[in-house]
Amino acid sequence: MLLKSASPFPFQFELFGEQYHYHYIFETLAFIVGVRLYYYYKKGISDPISDENRLWIMLGAMVGALIGSRVIAVLETPEVVHHLTFSVLYQSKTIIGGLLGGLFGVELIKKIIGVNIASGDIYVIPILVALIIGRIGCFSMGIDEPTYGIPTYFFSGMDLGDGILRHPIMLYEIVYLLLLILLFNSLKNKTLINGDRFKLLMVLYFLFRFLIEFIKPYHSLFLNLSSIHWSALFIFIYYYRFIIRISKKIAAKP
Repeated sequence: MLLKSASPFPFQFELFGEQYHYHYIFETLAFIVGVRLYYYYKKGISDPISDENRLWIMLGAMVGALIGSRVIAVLETPEVVHHLTFSVLYQSKTIIGGLLGGLFGVELIKKIIGVNIASGDIYVIPILVALIIGRIGCFSMGIDEPTYGIPTYFFSGMDLGDGILRHPIMLYEIVYLLLLILLFNSLKNKTLINGDRFKLLMVLYFLFRFLIEFIKPYHSLFLNLSSIHWSALFIFIYYYRFIIRISKKIAAKP
């Protein structure tokens, strides 16, 4: 399993004599591109939600994502909870927690401002593109970012910086996200209930993360499942009516 050749990971650049991960650049780029795509797609639709309410909804999503990404990330390593510091909390983050917290933040804000219309469909493609850009950054960090997989002899195994062939989870996810973009582009002209595209995104992405977690060196939170597993199970329960409805619709097709 050990390799003799030196791994190029992590990819870093030098600034003022210090080494920095490219991941920070990709994180910023993901946010900028995601926002620009949102405004691009917004131009082509008649949005039933006012610009002011959209801003409130986006604020709720960002605050919820900020909190959720930290909480779920900390719970990925439960032993840290007993000696948690602000620095550890701030540096810990996961997209699963961001999506989960963002969902809570949006729903809370919508109740406060009295919006009863589903608001997530417009964010689907921007979220997918932002995730891809972010995952490129994760991949560039190798084992410095806890998104790598367990050791493997599978043909896709890569040395991510520790001399061991591992599942490149980040690359698996990038491929999956590209397939999701193709899927949602194929649904562009389909007549769906408002909000179904976002629900489908959440269910499919969380399903991927639930399954891929088993080939990561995860820490058990409860019943030998990680915080990522439990987050995914929560989403499946939260959207169970949608899952049943869409499953029946697919099964009914000839």
